[in-house]
Amino acid sequence: MASRKDNRPKSVTLGDQTFQRGAGGETHQTASGDIETLTTQVGTPVADDQNSLRGGQRGPTLVEDQHFREKIFHFDHERIPERVVHARGFGAHGYFETYESLADITRADIFQRPDEKTELFVRFSTVAGNKGSADVARDVRGFAVKFYTRQGNWDLVGNNIPVFFIQDAIKFPDLIHAAKAEPDSDFPQAQTAHDNFWDFISLTPESMNMALWIMSDRTIPRSFRFMEGFGVHTFRMINAEGKSSFVKFHWKPKQGLQSVAWNEAVKLNGADPDFHRRDLWTAIKSGDFPEWELGLQVFDEKFADEFEFDVLDPTKIIPEEQVPIRIVGRMVLDRCVDNFFAETEQVAFQTGNIVPGIDFTNDPLLQGRNFSYLDTQLSRLGSTNFNHLPVNAPRCPFHHFQQDGHMAFHNPKGRANYEPNSWGAEGGPRENPETGFASHPEELEGPKGRYRSETFADHYSQARQFYLSQTEVEQGHIGDAFIFELSKVEKLAIRERMVAHLLNVDADLAETVGKGLRLKTMPKAADAARPTVTGLKPSPKLSIIANGPQSFKGRKLGVLLSDGVDIGLVTALKAALDKEGAQIEFIAPQVGGVEASDGSWIEAQQKIDGGPSVLYDAVAILVSEAGAAELRKMPAARDYVADAFAHCKFIAFSAAAQPLMEKAGIGADLDDGCVALAKPADAKRFIETCRDLRFWEREKTLK
Repeated sequence: MASRKDNRPKSVTLGDQTFQRGAGGETHQTASGDIETLTTQVGTPVADDQNSLRGGQRGPTLVEDQHFREKIFHFDHERIPERVVHARGFGAHGYFETYESLADITRADIFQRPDEKTELFVRFSTVAGNKGSADVARDVRGFAVKFYTRQGNWDLVGNNIPVFFIQDAIKFPDLIHAAKAEPDSDFPQAQTAHDNFWDFISLTPESMNMALWIMSDRTIPRSFRFMEGFGVHTFRMINAEGKSSFVKFHWKPKQGLQSVAWNEAVKLNGADPDFHRRDLWTAIKSGDFPEWELGLQVFDEKFADEFEFDVLDPTKIIPEEQVPIRIVGRMVLDRCVDNFFAETEQVAFQTGNIVPGIDFTNDPLLQGRNFSYLDTQLSRLGSTNFNHLPVNAPRCPFHHFQQDGHMAFHNPKGRANYEPNSWGAEGGPRENPETGFASHPEELEGPKGRYRSETFADHYSQARQFYLSQTEVEQGHIGDAFIFELSKVEKLAIRERMVAHLLNVDADLAETVGKGLRLKTMPKAADAARPTVTGLKPSPKLSIIANGPQSFKGRKLGVLLSDGVDIGLVTALKAALDKEGAQIEFIAPQVGGVEASDGSWIEAQQKIDGGPSVLYDAVAILVSEAGAAELRKMPAARDYVADAFAHCKFIAFSAAAQPLMEKAGIGADLDDGCVALAKPADAKRFIETCRDLRFWEREKTLK
């Protein structure tokens, strides 16, 4: 691909400190005065801690990079046995069904035959928290899929966000150390609202695009079932003729996108720390199998050369408007694990697990992950034989000479454990040039050195594009998230540096955050390696609200009941929900349930102080006059109503519920998101209203 001339400044000021600027726009904090020189563990001075050793500016990472290997090796083995990152996860079994043959772009066996189903295992996770942390933390979600194909296991190990914080894997230990609990105090847990994280981000301009994504509602999804997944990196697909195409992988939830409000997330973690786990488990057990469609963005060298950004830069996306997504199959999760430890905890995903027809690119973050993921399994699973575990073992026949070692469940038979050998068929397997994996013969040239390609140097333009692609409501949430997170940062200079970066993204956003933090004076914009491109078109596909579902299917209505409730309204509401494919849960003053108007008994699933409205996508309040009088005395019942209103949820209510609503403070504030149920026919209208998920117009009146 074509190179681009570098006319950028060689130094940069970030708030209160000055740094040297590298060729790719990265900052170098160099030793001077009383600052000691960074060395390896054996004392070798380090010249560059920002870039791994590469064969040419855009070439692959070289194995001989001893500093990178030592740094990653130490990082991978810092925690035993919990995963260093993605410790809190939840898995499920399912299958992938191919829609059409993709023989035109890949020889990968999984994509050759329409309608064929391939077994798979998925693990969703948070990144920063430990195994005991809560589900609905503001965090990136891991989205890892292990396909058990006929030609071996293919692991598509991604996230629910299509970009990442850093451009080179050598910075991954620093990123995670900064995001994790601070090492002296060991808090905060599963949060980035602290000095170390924002200090690192404010000194790492390449993180600005990701900073906008993580402050958006993408990091507080309603559930695993309603979030997208991405392969993050650019990969290659190779067809039978050897033709190569670039590809980016996307998972699109068939039920649409949905998130929660921040205040709601905080309360969810208190009400049910296992909210996401429980949601997925319950959906599968009830037969409401979650589905995603796999989409590909396929493009060639010509597009890569002409695209505004480098397709090997993992901090960038390719907007769907520029390269439309080709939907090629669907994933269905239809079986929960039998044992959490044996499957979800012991599953070992590796970006290096690919199959013939799929190949890597020289994305420096991907190159580092290929090393790190294999290396870390030894610490976590205790043996190089982790692929013998059932959840990791291929479903196709496999033959190799590897044997012995801790927990070797399967050893090759026969006298030969080496090749070449002269023992014929008894001598074991041999390579097959026709069907075996072969790397794309990409031509490489360039001097060996520690590089950051100058094509990676634009750190603000796509952050601006992402922000402008959000609805007004979502933009408000991003501003509020920055204000909250940075308000937890004690050092003023870090807050100022972040606002300085935001000035290069959007002046209004920066001003909102600056005012929210009550900065006495606004800082000047951070020095940019490349000026922000302001003409990038917004991409509506980047908005959650603009890509929400068209139905209430798969969601849950919480119905607060009392004795004497109108049985006609309850029956009509349940029938409308069943037709929609949604769930219903009854909440009552006591978990035993209530007696309805016709004398029938309605079992409750939750007691009022154990079933707050944050657990539900919409709520209904169906009570008698006597029931409302009792409930309005209960703080939990008042919170149930007030929180639902504050979180912009749709609320159905019977006439008798109005005294309770008034006591909760919303009697005079009823809006179009509050639907009165006077007769059974109103239930259908309410469920149709709930298809919009939230009444976001209310948010303006709450500020």
